[in-house]
Amino acid sequence: MHTWTFPIRETHLDWIGMPDDFDPSAIVDPTLQRLYGYWNERRAARAMPARADIDPLDLGFILGHLVLAEVLGDPPRFLIRVHGTEITQRVGYELTGKVLDELPQNDFRRLTQQSFTTVVETGVPIHRLRDRVLDGKRLQYETLILPLSKSGTAVDMLLVGLRYKDA
Repeated sequence: MHTWTFPIRETHLDWIGMPDDFDPSAIVDPTLQRLYGYWNERRAARAMPARADIDPLDLGFILGHLVLAEVLGDPPRFLIRVHGTEITQRVGYELTGKVLDELPQNDFRRLTQQSFTTVVETGVPIHRLRDRVLDGKRLQYETLILPLSKSGTAVDMLLVGLRYKDA
């Protein structure tokens, strides 16, 4: 069991860090650390790996806590290709095969859209420690948003790990 040491905040809209100061050593959750290590290994000397470099069989350790989002158009919209079963159970809605616009919680949808768009625009991973209210309960979660690109420059997919404090 790992120890969570990030502060309680009043709203999930608060951010810790900005994309230009991404620091993989700040990742708290061991499963997210492993996801970052896998992504980093797959990218090798490139800015980011392609979706084709990612083997779903290698991701069994995080599959239930994973989101795979395809980037559509400009400004970007996001088609959720995979919405992990653990996430679906926790939040009470399924987004696989849906666009992010269909996420039922307005504030969380805006925050997610902003984070996803930032990664698309910068090509730099984002790591966040946040709070969220679900079913009237405040929950802490950690997320890691990793860019993927066929071309090596334009982000066309996002690989996202999301772990709740008690997960």
